[in-house]
Amino acid sequence: MSTFTVWKFDTADGAESVLSTLEQLQKEELIQVHDAAIVTYPEGARKPRTKQLNSLVGSGALGGAFWGLLFGLIFFIPLLGLAIGAATGALAGSLTDVGIDDSFIKSVREEITPGTSALFLMTSDAVQDKVREALAPMAGGAQLIHTNLSNEQEQQLRQAFSDEDVATPTS
Repeated sequence: MSTFTVWKFDTADGAESVLSTLEQLQKEELIQVHDAAIVTYPEGARKPRTKQLNSLVGSGALGGAFWGLLFGLIFFIPLLGLAIGAATGALAGSLTDVGIDDSFIKSVREEITPGTSALFLMTSDAVQDKVREALAPMAGGAQLIHTNLSNEQEQQLRQAFSDEDVATPTS
């Protein structure tokens, strides 16, 4: 079973500060990271900056379409690379099917505000106590929000956001 985890940090650079620890946990086989992204929201910024962590996970399990849609829904960031309309609605519906629903989106939107950051992870095989123990001292007031995904739900996300299935705008 996969876990979709969101760690909120009380500083704009908090999420980036734990990446080396996360890499070490992965080397020690205490967590398997399948996909990851960071949101930084500096004080005074109009909107947060987002970054998929390809260096941590290779090509990423879900791809940019997933992160673009998720962050667009949460932070109202324009959905670059996606056709707006029915296709986007169908993709957004697939998030609801796996527990990323309106209440989750609202909760994250309310928590990730200017001056904070967040680490979004799709993981499996995590030794939760060890991961929490390793990240907590570094996080300085971090809040953990997670949605557990079954293998079927993870497969639904992979199918919904595979590069071949995502419609791209034409000129």
